[in-house]
Amino acid sequence: MAYTVGLVRVVTLRDENLLNLHGRIIENRFPELRVVSRCIEDQPRGIYDRESEEVAKPKILRLVRDFEREGVDAVIVSCAADPAVGEARREVRIPVVGAGSAAASLALAYGERIGVLNLTEDTPEVIRRILGPHLVAEAKPEGVRDTLDLMTDWGRAAAERALRSMLKHGIDVVVLACTGYSTIGFAEVAEEIAEVPVVDPVVAAGAVTLHALKRRAARGAAV
Repeated sequence: MAYTVGLVRVVTLRDENLLNLHGRIIENRFPELRVVSRCIEDQPRGIYDRESEEVAKPKILRLVRDFEREGVDAVIVSCAADPAVGEARREVRIPVVGAGSAAASLALAYGERIGVLNLTEDTPEVIRRILGPHLVAEAKPEGVRDTLDLMTDWGRAAAERALRSMLKHGIDVVVLACTGYSTIGFAEVAEEIAEVPVVDPVVAAGAVTLHALKRRAARGAAV
């Protein structure tokens, strides 16, 4: 059975290829999902601190409501901070999945000592809360201010340096706490460096969404 999923990008994108990139990642991993992607307006630097997150929340909620009205089966908010996910779940009747909580939850299935590679600030609260005492290390690339910086050669190199530094803490799983890492395909590189499982937040969101939809369909069939 095929499901239609609405995906919210939390950065304003004019490039259609870039806009649909996270959706393609999910579709390639999970062929049962068909992803329709949209982005919030007037945030070309995306979400990079608490202030930009608060500004984005009402925009995200509008897109989630629009998606539900259009009949999608679920919505993914493609941001590791899970902005407006809790609020959206209280407003709509379809599953709403945040990339951050999905990645953190999946990481616990892989190991006990988890390191989180962030973007610009400390580990998002939703990830910190889920990991609890299993969060043993965190790092962020020096000089990177937003997801646009991460897409540069020097931003990628800074992320690699931050990852290597974090590995000194004896971690057995890495969580990429920014979907910008998915944009640059960093998970594969990170696994080669770390030699431990690396959880990509966009892939994790796809996995959780598919599970939620299959569970929902099974319950409906049982009624």
